[in-house]
Order: sequence, then C-alpha cells, then structure tokens
Amino acid sequence: MEKFVIEGGVPLNGEVTPAGNKNAALPLIAACLLTDEPIILRNLPQIKDVGVMRRLIESLGAQVEDLDSTSWRITARDLEPADLDPDLCRRIRASILLAGPMAARIGEFKLSPPGGDVIGRRRLDTHILALRALGVDVKYDRGFTFQADGLRGADILLDEASVTATENSIMAAVRGKGDTIIRNAASEPHVQELCQFLNVLGAQIEEIGSNTLHIQGVSNLHGGEFTLGPDYLEVMSFVGAAVVTHGTVRIKNAGVNNLQMIAHIFERMGVRWQVDGDDLIVPADQELKVNPDLDGAIPEIKTNVWPAFPTDLISIAITVATQATGSIMFHDWMFSGRMYFTDKLVGMGAKIILCDPYRCLIQGPNQLYGENLESPDIRAGMSLLIAALAAKGQSTIRNVGQIERGYHDVDGKLRALGAKIERVKE
Repeated sequence: MEKFVIEGGVPLNGEVTPAGNKNAALPLIAACLLTDEPIILRNLPQIKDVGVMRRLIESLGAQVEDLDSTSWRITARDLEPADLDPDLCRRIRASILLAGPMAARIGEFKLSPPGGDVIGRRRLDTHILALRALGVDVKYDRGFTFQADGLRGADILLDEASVTATENSIMAAVRGKGDTIIRNAASEPHVQELCQFLNVLGAQIEEIGSNTLHIQGVSNLHGGEFTLGPDYLEVMSFVGAAVVTHGTVRIKNAGVNNLQMIAHIFERMGVRWQVDGDDLIVPADQELKVNPDLDGAIPEIKTNVWPAFPTDLISIAITVATQATGSIMFHDWMFSGRMYFTDKLVGMGAKIILCDPYRCLIQGPNQLYGENLESPDIRAGMSLLIAALAAKGQSTIRNVGQIERGYHDVDGKLRALGAKIERVKE
C-alpha cells in the first residue's frame, strides 16, 4: 500500500500532456479480438485498468508485444474460451466488453461478474438484451455464459444509452450477418473512437457520433494501426487542479473539440480557459463565482448522456465549486453512490448539504484544510487529491491504487507543475 502526502496551497504552473483516453483504450483492446491479424494501438495510458485488460486478453490466447511505453502490437490469432480469472474480472467493469468480440469471433465465452468502482448499481441488462437480439444465447448463474452459432443483424433499441452496452453491441454487430441499427446509442468520444478504429479494420459503421448507428456486417476484419485521443477526464482534472490552486497551466493536445458542454458547465462556476490550437490554457485569474439562474435562482448542474455533462466529471466539478462564491446544486441521477465522497470534503471544511444519494448543495467559497483521506474510487479519489492541493496544511490520501486505475504517474505530473506531493509506502 502507498499513500500520497500533499502540502496544499501551492499554485500549479507549467505544461502537462494528458494520457490517452482510458475509456477508449479498454474497448479498443477488447475489439482486437475480432481479427486474427496484428493490430498496433498507440497512446495507450499506462494505468492499472489497461494492465488488467491486457492480462485478460492474454489469458484468452492473444499475444501482446510492447513497441514502446504507450504502444502495443496485439495479435489474436488463436483464441480459446478459457475460464477467466474471477479476481481480474472483479477489478474492472470493462471485462464485460469481452463478451461481444468473443461471441462474434469464436461463439463461446464464460465471464465472472465484472467489478469496478463502487458508485451504485450498474446494471448489465442492456448488454444482455442487445446481444440476445444479435443471436447470442446468454445464461446467468453467478456468472455469464455466452454462446452463439453465427451472429445476425438486428434493429436494436437500447433501453438506456449505456456506453459499454453500446460498445458491446457494436463489436458484435460488425461481424454479424446483415445490417444492424442501434438506436438510443451512446455517443461519447470513446464510443466514436471505437467506431473509427473498427472502420480502420474494415468495418462499415455509419452515423458515428449520433444516437442511431448503422452497421453493415462483414465476414472478416483485417489488421491496422490506430492512435488514441486524449483523455478528456484527465484534461479536466488538471483544469480543476489549476483553478483551485490559482495557477497557470497549459494542457497540451487537450482534444478541445470534446469540451464544449463541459466548458459551458464550468463557466457557470466562473471558470474559463483559452484555446491555442489543440492546447488549453488555464489562467490564474479566475472569477470563481457561481452564475445564478434567472431571478437569482440557485443553478442545478445535472449529469446526462453525451453530449451533456458526463457523470465521471461531477466529482471534479463539486471540488471546484467549493472554491467558488455562491450556491450551486449538483444532481447525478445515474449512480446512487457518486455523492458519498462529499463527507470527506465536509471534513476538510467544505459547506455541503447532501440532500439525498443523488444531489448535493454547495455554498462557497470555503477554506479547505489538510486531512487524512482515503480514495474511494477513481474520480472521487482524484477530486480529493485536487482538494488537498487547494487545502491549507498537509493531507494524506491512502489507497492511491484506486486513483491509479485511471491516472498514470499523476503525482509525477503534479510535481512537474510545482505541487508538493510525495509518494510514501505505508
């Protein structure tokens, strides 16, 4: 076990480059199982969840070769429906993404229940309904068994715009016989990257970026090469860290085209940035004042499916709001456990009322003070790290492995920006 020791109150200054999109890396690695030809993936983030996904596909027979620190060559020539390590499956929710490719490629697959962050119930029903529509027989008995004798196209209406269910449906449908329409599809940047990647391999996916995808199935996919885009969640994490420490930070290769709605929401808290090409510059002189709704009403920031404000960013936004003047409500209807980390911010001095499991009201600005903390999940852990950077005095954050599931060398990147943060073994 390791922990971070942070001395807060130090402005961050300098340049930082975000890693590749974690939420794109996981489905793209799974999609490499759809062909027996070599695939090169570049700009893969060096994080624990990606490492777990590598071990999972290797246990199924795929060969993975390191080309450099962020590039792999994956060859899934000979696959076997091996029993996956249940412990590995429990470490990441993305293990469910192996179902679509394996059903399409060899027609048989067993999977222990996937895990991931404890942020409330994350249903898998949408995956099952979509795969069944494509011809996959799915049985569940404290684990999943997937069997298929050839997949067929279908007109699918997803009962929710689930990102991973959309990705599983896409990966199965590209090797199905005939045409598939996926309605109410998720359209996040990582879903778009998966579609673009599969088209590079010979898939025929149209209307990418919309909520209605048209897929013409093909009998085989070939090899290829693809470079992942930046992780917008990491980009906004560094935006939050710069803002609460009153520093000036340039975030290079930030993928600014994916930040329009996110910029709108952060502007409601008086946060602004400048765009220089594909770089994002966060200036030190932030207004940090909540802009009320008409007639002075308290604004409500609500998560929703893309292109609305993403659930994975609400923890970061909450921490930033503790430093803004005014009152603001946050509402994440997607996950019942997302807000529970706010009690740790309250312990640091934040004025937060947890209205129910889905909503909290923040009155700022608040002076935060150093505290002994525990990282409960990836995003809340990063949010507490940002709070510690803004706090007066010293903080410790235990269970940093949770943060590192989604962020590579986060302490090293922060030190390069001037943060006083040390990694200490417990």
